[in-house]
Amino acid sequence: MELEKLINSLSALMSVTGHEGNGKAELESLIGAGFDESFTDAVGNRFFVKRCGREGAPKILIDAHMDEIGLIVSDIKDDGFLTVAPIGGVDLRTLQAGDVVIYGKEKIFGVVGSTPPHLRRPDEGNSLKEATELLIDTGYSKEKLSELVRIGTPVGFKPVYRHLFGSRIAGKGFDDKSCAACAVMGISRVAREELAGDVYLMLSSREETGMFGGAAPGAYSIAPDYAMVIDVNLGKTPDTSKSETVAVGGGASLTLCPVTDRTMNKKLIALAKEKEIKTQVCVTGGSTGTNASAVNLAGAGIPCVDVGLPLKGMHTATEVLDLEDAESVAALVALFVSTKDLTEVTA
Repeated sequence: MELEKLINSLSALMSVTGHEGNGKAELESLIGAGFDESFTDAVGNRFFVKRCGREGAPKILIDAHMDEIGLIVSDIKDDGFLTVAPIGGVDLRTLQAGDVVIYGKEKIFGVVGSTPPHLRRPDEGNSLKEATELLIDTGYSKEKLSELVRIGTPVGFKPVYRHLFGSRIAGKGFDDKSCAACAVMGISRVAREELAGDVYLMLSSREETGMFGGAAPGAYSIAPDYAMVIDVNLGKTPDTSKSETVAVGGGASLTLCPVTDRTMNKKLIALAKEKEIKTQVCVTGGSTGTNASAVNLAGAGIPCVDVGLPLKGMHTATEVLDLEDAESVAALVALFVSTKDLTEVTA
């Protein structure tokens, strides 16, 4: 399967935080054939394992979180309306008049209602409503809707994918399932006998509601020798600071910070240059804002690198990425799982 198709297919799966297992069968059918085994742990992390076939080989962990932002039904109102609560960092500016899917006994399409400007009270001005104040219009009667939806039903953005100019694509759920697709593609490109060790792909849970969600117990249970955490990185737009973002079209990003391993970063940067894999380096003085912090501190500590896929419009239904950047991330994953002695310090 080509990378673009895999990105769109994985991103279209509903995996609002707490409901990562919703598309378990579809996930298995999409990527399971490329691995030797798969399993789910107690906190909803999905693992896919590709073994190198050598006794005593290192364990290599690749993490990309599977959950996505969304909403959860808090009440069923008259005339087919629902109230909701946000899960994760939903951008309120993009919610009003948005298309959503309610994942009840069957999929129900709805729209987030918006009060016409003619009916707004003068004291309301142009202020945004809190997510808990919004109403989702389904068109159903309350009685019929109550048969299909209950309190606690997850709500996600409608999965629509489109091409922009060149190699740019837009859609929902790229954070972080586009990175999962890059990981799958990178691992698949390395023959079993060329693997540097047994590779554990962890599609981790609960990242959007706290960095120490599923990744920490997942990494602890596998106890890998070293790891790569892959997440989307804030893409530069005209209204953002260059120091806080990375260039979309600039290739995969590697984060240098106290959390990530200096030896592996140095080797990966040099190897990527040698293999002509397009990369860019970014820095942070503390946490990366990704699962790298959780993985690094799991158990007795795990050396890790933090790889980013530049993304514009993060936490919206129209996230934008560049497929050439995605190819760079996939190539970096392939390099990572096939290179021996990445953690060995040399003079």
